[in-house]
Amino acid sequence: MADEQTIQAVTSQDKYTLSPEQEKKEILRQYRALLKTLRPKLKKGDEELLRSAFEIAVEAHKTMRRKSGEPYILHPLAVAMICVEEIGLGVRSTICALLHDTVEDTDITLEDVQAEFGPEIAKIVDGLTKISSVMGTNTSVQAENFKKILLTLTDDPRVILIKLADRLHNMRTMDSMKKEKQLKISSETVWVYAPLAHRMGLYNIKTELEDLAMKYLEPEAYKDIAKKLAETKRERTRYINEFIRPLKEKLEATGFNFEIYGRPKSIHSIWNKIKKKAVSFDEVYDLFAIRIILDAPPEKEKEQCWKVYSMITDEYNPSPERLRDWLSNPKSNGYEALHTTVMGPQGKWVEVQIRTKRMNEIAERGLAAHYKYKEGSSDEDRFDKWFGQIREVLSQENSDSIDFLQDFKTSFLAEEIYVYTPKGQVKMLPKGSTALDFAFAVHSEVGSHCIGAKVHHKLVPISHKLRSGDQIEIITSTKQKPTEDWLGMVVTAKARSKIKDSLKEDKRKIAEDGKYILQRKLEGMGAGYTQPNIEEVMAFYKLSSHLDLFYSIAVKSIDLKELKEFNVLGDKLEQPKPKTTITEIAVDQPKQYSKKDSELIIFGESSDKIMYTLAKCCNPIPGDAVFGFVSTGKGLTIHRTNCPNATQLMANYGHRIVKTKWAKNKEISFLSGVKIVGVDDVGVVNKITNIISGELKINISALTIESGDGIFQGTIKVFVHDKEELEELVGRLKSLNGLQTVERLDMEIKG
Repeated sequence: MADEQTIQAVTSQDKYTLSPEQEKKEILRQYRALLKTLRPKLKKGDEELLRSAFEIAVEAHKTMRRKSGEPYILHPLAVAMICVEEIGLGVRSTICALLHDTVEDTDITLEDVQAEFGPEIAKIVDGLTKISSVMGTNTSVQAENFKKILLTLTDDPRVILIKLADRLHNMRTMDSMKKEKQLKISSETVWVYAPLAHRMGLYNIKTELEDLAMKYLEPEAYKDIAKKLAETKRERTRYINEFIRPLKEKLEATGFNFEIYGRPKSIHSIWNKIKKKAVSFDEVYDLFAIRIILDAPPEKEKEQCWKVYSMITDEYNPSPERLRDWLSNPKSNGYEALHTTVMGPQGKWVEVQIRTKRMNEIAERGLAAHYKYKEGSSDEDRFDKWFGQIREVLSQENSDSIDFLQDFKTSFLAEEIYVYTPKGQVKMLPKGSTALDFAFAVHSEVGSHCIGAKVHHKLVPISHKLRSGDQIEIITSTKQKPTEDWLGMVVTAKARSKIKDSLKEDKRKIAEDGKYILQRKLEGMGAGYTQPNIEEVMAFYKLSSHLDLFYSIAVKSIDLKELKEFNVLGDKLEQPKPKTTITEIAVDQPKQYSKKDSELIIFGESSDKIMYTLAKCCNPIPGDAVFGFVSTGKGLTIHRTNCPNATQLMANYGHRIVKTKWAKNKEISFLSGVKIVGVDDVGVVNKITNIISGELKINISALTIESGDGIFQGTIKVFVHDKEELEELVGRLKSLNGLQTVERLDMEIKG
């Protein structure tokens, strides 16, 4: 939306060269292409409504340009096309897509939209307007807005589907934006939008969003994998044809109506495998998947899919633990298929996906296709069940919404498992759920009094992690009640919310004493027990709510004697003036810098002016792409842009991100490290230390080597001046005989 693609005046057109006449032709061409794609869905009167929406949008955005210089109207047109062509939405959604930025960015009001197109379209446009303010505000406001959006989602899922189309187009056209904006938007995309697309069943959109985000967050890795995929394309095609040939013959001989083809895995999923399994590109075995799509009548779908599975496993040996049966238990986003991994020619593992045309449309088009096939079906709708769970959590009034995004992500955007009650009822829970999550899923009271569980009749603790297929019986006691530890044992939003409510109730009772103590203290000082005075005390002790303040006083975790340093003017309390430190000037009082300065903090040689610390989670060194994060109490912390925590920080706390870059300074050394694995051989340690200290003259801080069964693993901590020096070290070590892997150490390095 407009906040992501900052609008600029018509004058700036350095990258965009179409004349006004050519622009008009291009806008009309795209509108006609949209109409042509929608033609099969048009009913009487629809074309007039669409024309009206198009003309309103053209007029509203006529003076606006995107960062690239192109007319802004091309964006809503492209979003509408994605809605129709890639998500499969209809006329009403197309109208909403054309108008999605008008209320937020132009003089058009929601009332105008309602008068022209009716309440249904106005409600969706309102949802889309609210959604745009979610990202980029402070976190609690962000979470509150996200709640509003999800309420709209459960009311009308088209809001999220159009928003996903909007985000996809913004990601496809982000090259003209500033680097820090690209990083922030990509982080949000990977953090919230890609998982949401996955949950709505839009697999193609989910993988494209992940790939595009990776293009900006991990440009080197992205280019490297894309290049290698292009180089190995011919060899891969040859292998796919060899693998498919015998299967095709068998399927044709049986008379099946089918399509069979191989498709490459996404760059992002290949990169994830390389990272998780610590292997090179050449060692990732499933760079592609074979897909078989059957044209089968609904009543024969399962039977035919299993027959095809049987024919594949007759030809190639399957890996038993890699069978995924989403025919019997479809995912909650409607996905149905059979996946198996088999040993193909030349000893290569190959993933095969078997689905029918109907299942394939649901996999490609997600929610939109799901509703199309739902008509007349007695099967309980999985999306409705999911929306119901979200509604239940959202309806609970929880004043603290800082954790909300995180809770939503783990509870509603994760893969799910299927478990059973003692009577055989199926419960769907997010992956990673425990017996305690299950207890709360059964009923809030059962959860609150849970003391243990039986899984397949064996006693387990409440923290026991469940697996698909488990049958669970909950054991309760009236004496049991939730404790603080329980929050670390659950992943579902319902369980977390109920535990927090219970803890808050206990806290409230204890806090009553604290309230009385504070009242006496203030009155004893001659200050009134008033709202402004309570807030002054809260600010002094850095507490975020009245409840926390009263509770802390009651349990004596803060000392009210410190209040004697306050000044009392009339009955008003005034905090003592703090002694400012360099860190506070740089971080807690950013108003002393101009906007330009705050975006260009250069650290290294100017460290005397700005206090900063290097993040322990990623240990940045000069040459790394980095950003500054303003953390409360700790000042400016510098992280690598590919730090494990970067995505979450940039997505959730965009307002605290500061653009930073390194100053050249060869005098300062930075602690970094490498992890090595190799074949245990006489003199290998000597060769390693000789390269580091002897040839490269790098100081070693620590060297740890462990060997066993002919293999050794080790970590070497070194002081380097910059990334180039570290890369030179990695390159030299890789050339040593017997060293299997050499990679930069990413986890915390203690000096």
